[in-house]
Amino acid sequence: MIARCERLTQEFQHYLITSHSLRKSFLSIKGIYYQATIQGEDVLWLVPYKFNQRVVGDVDFRIMGTFVEFYMTLLGFINYRLYTSIGLKYPPTFDEAKDNQGAELAAFTIEGLNPVTQGDATKAVEAPSKEHDIDPKVQDAVNKVVQQLKESEAGQDKTMTDYAAEGDEEEQVTDGIDKFEPAAPGGDVLPQPSYSTSDPAQLFSKCTIFLSRETPRQSLEFILRAFGCKRIGWDAVLGEGAFTTNELDPAITHQIVDRPPIQASVNEDGDGDDNQTAQKLAANRRVPGRIYVQPQWVWDSINEEELQRPDLYAPGAQLPPHLSPFVRNVQGAYDPTVPLEEQETEGEALEAALAEDGDDVKEVEDGAETMDVADTGDDEEDEEDDDASAVDEAEEEEDEEEATAALQRQLELEAELAGKTVKTPAQDPKTKEKLEAKKALQKRAKEEAEDLDRAKGMLSKKKRKLFEQMQYSNNKKSEADMKLREKRRKIEKEAAKNKK
Repeated sequence: MIARCERLTQEFQHYLITSHSLRKSFLSIKGIYYQATIQGEDVLWLVPYKFNQRVVGDVDFRIMGTFVEFYMTLLGFINYRLYTSIGLKYPPTFDEAKDNQGAELAAFTIEGLNPVTQGDATKAVEAPSKEHDIDPKVQDAVNKVVQQLKESEAGQDKTMTDYAAEGDEEEQVTDGIDKFEPAAPGGDVLPQPSYSTSDPAQLFSKCTIFLSRETPRQSLEFILRAFGCKRIGWDAVLGEGAFTTNELDPAITHQIVDRPPIQASVNEDGDGDDNQTAQKLAANRRVPGRIYVQPQWVWDSINEEELQRPDLYAPGAQLPPHLSPFVRNVQGAYDPTVPLEEQETEGEALEAALAEDGDDVKEVEDGAETMDVADTGDDEEDEEDDDASAVDEAEEEEDEEEATAALQRQLELEAELAGKTVKTPAQDPKTKEKLEAKKALQKRAKEEAEDLDRAKGMLSKKKRKLFEQMQYSNNKKSEADMKLREKRRKIEKEAAKNKK
């Protein structure tokens, strides 16, 4: 039963390879997601990673086997319809000896439907018919009519050419293409057209790729073949069906490895084994002229529909983020591909700028927070109940300002009793300007919250509850995006410090 299921899955993969229907793929914690467009419909499915399965005793596998038998019959019929829809023979020829040697996809031979009959039909169509003889008089009349038609078409072509030349003088030809702009400021960001003329189905057609032993051969072979790669090699221990098993083959253009470069131990004779290769090469030596990349390069290339820079995916390099191609970009949401300065809010930018300034402002704010905790302890429960309300945030900011003023007065009284002068921290003009901008932003947020409360009062009870639920979910998303931006800001700061 397991072998039959695996065979049906490989038959379905061969259909996707032949029809070039595979579109996207994503590596997740659960497994590998694939998306294909089959007869105009987008189909998404999940394939788990191949780990050792732990058989448990509290599962009735007989009942599960009944469902598996049903789905085996269903998938077999689906494969039959898919194969016949593109003119392929089903079931394909299966070589069990190759499959026992681990050939998998290479164990199948894809054939067309009745090639002999189709060839005879083609010859019959192309064969000329000699049932009737041609009358010379009729032929002369037809030739005259054809000559008249040619002369009239030549005159029309000359007129159209002159008209097009006049139009070119009046209008300037531009090579620009249209762009999709959102109709409203908060509209969704639409994918923009590009000048790319390359066919994504032939993305790897010019590549000869060798898979190292540590890479996932099954998924890589399926994706590479689905996107046009005809020459895929791997080590002989991984099974039959490889284009080449010789890692030193000069025809190989790319090699996929998944191990960091490690200094190899060198013997007395000067020989050593590199952990990146299957054959014996010198320590950390590679074949000249060959591109070495990590497996993520394949997935990112097919999702972007173009070959990515190989230096970003070199062995041991810090890989770029592997983003899901199934997530739509929403206006205002966190986007890892966009610089932080272009997507952070005005308040976040001011907070980050103030945090980078001197320690004087930080000490005052820390003292204000301490006073706030001491004086407003009775209001903690109310804040936990209404943490999503903008009015409460404005009230908290007012309390912080009052606490700051109270702390300043307390410092002045203590200095007066001690007979000393109060040393006010000197603020930088830029810092003072940022603080004023922050206060103005808080004041504007308070006014907007008051206007929103007045507008909510005009709604009915049912609509008000619905609006509050929408506002609550939007605030949660905004908080999550803010945390992601803050996390990225810290990582960028640490990276900048390490460079220095």
